[in-house]
Amino acid sequence: MRRWYSNIPPPLVMLFAIIVVVTLLTYLLPAGLYAREEVNGSLRVVPGSYAEVPSTPVGPFAMFRAFPEGYRLATPVIFICLASALMFSVLERTRTIENAVGRLVYRMGKQRSELLLVLLTFVYGMLGVLVGYENNIATVPIAVVVVLALGGDLVLAAGVSLGGMTVAFGLSPINPYTVGIGHEIAGLPLFSGWWLRSVLCFGALALTAYYNVRYFRRLRADPESGIGRGLDTSGLALSLPLADYRISGRNWWLLSVFLAGLGAVLVGVFRWGFGINEISAVFLIVMVVSAVTSGLTARELTDGAMRAVAEMAPATFIIGMAATVKVILEQGQIQDTISYGLAQALDGLPTYASAVGMSIGQSGINLLIPSGSGQALATLPVMIPLGRALDLSPQISILAFQVGDGVTNLFNPSLGGLVAMLGVCRVPFDRWLRFILPLTGLLLLWAWAGLLLAVAVGYQ
Repeated sequence: MRRWYSNIPPPLVMLFAIIVVVTLLTYLLPAGLYAREEVNGSLRVVPGSYAEVPSTPVGPFAMFRAFPEGYRLATPVIFICLASALMFSVLERTRTIENAVGRLVYRMGKQRSELLLVLLTFVYGMLGVLVGYENNIATVPIAVVVVLALGGDLVLAAGVSLGGMTVAFGLSPINPYTVGIGHEIAGLPLFSGWWLRSVLCFGALALTAYYNVRYFRRLRADPESGIGRGLDTSGLALSLPLADYRISGRNWWLLSVFLAGLGAVLVGVFRWGFGINEISAVFLIVMVVSAVTSGLTARELTDGAMRAVAEMAPATFIIGMAATVKVILEQGQIQDTISYGLAQALDGLPTYASAVGMSIGQSGINLLIPSGSGQALATLPVMIPLGRALDLSPQISILAFQVGDGVTNLFNPSLGGLVAMLGVCRVPFDRWLRFILPLTGLLLLWAWAGLLLAVAVGYQ
């Protein structure tokens, strides 16, 4: 009997299907626009200003012409993936990461492997809260090597790094792209109401850590039951017995250069407002310094770099396709129509149902507009006034938006960063869905319980 997951198409096919569907929607939905105003350098919609405009359906040729435009928009995200791959190619060729991880696991002992998995999940969660999302792609290979050394598989490595990071970034109490923009639009103190968001974020991370440990126990009891069985771990798994690993002086130097680069990223994000391009530049500097001092020949460096780029290429290809969806929505002028339709569907619902319904509707929009800041600027100016009419405080409307956007990022094929980091972990999208969908259901129930609590206590 065929299992449900055997019919899941790869993300390339799923994204192309979404592009075709969105193209057809430009014929089926009326074109419409909200008026927009510039606030602090960003354009946001003006509530109540929606009006239909002449239809501009996207034809078949225009659909394919939108692809290069999508790749142009996605260039910063594509390049940070490539810069990260180049940086790690040096660390991989010099066996720096392998030696460091082998020594760490040997010193801690495998009997503490579950504790290490919990700690790693929370560490990646804190990176999601403090640094961002795609900005952390350079740290994912470390989790892969550690988890494999502990006896886990590639899917568990993705659950620890990508799962922790996605959950915490999505539900972060200080997410500048969702909460920050929402508070600015609503005129609320920046990151106010942090207590409930912190509880939701910490609780969701705890659920993720428990889910990872539970899967790890199942894997140890029956390795053949692992979702990641048969996946290619060459160059990632430890090649020596743990007791044989030593960290050389050159390894220590390269680790210091890498950690200094991560420190520069943290300082840059918090003090100088670093974006993706600046972080890419730091990765390239780390790569150059590491390459010059690595002791590798020019041929070894080049071969490692080309292999790293080749392994990252499929993920970067999908990132560009994901951005194409946004281009077609804008050309067909139906992005605002979809936001307006969501507002109309919620109007008149009971208070509790409207809070959960707002998050569910936002989840659907998230498949089409995976950018959190883009969604916030497009939908929150409409949802916040609607929420007031439904007896929902602006804080609750923003929380509902955050839940809908954040939790569903765990399985969103349109989210370029997700697909790229799955590529780093060498985990096919169908296997990731088999692993992550049960956890997503638990997290949604947890988040919706928080939303209902927010309504009950009049969360302000």
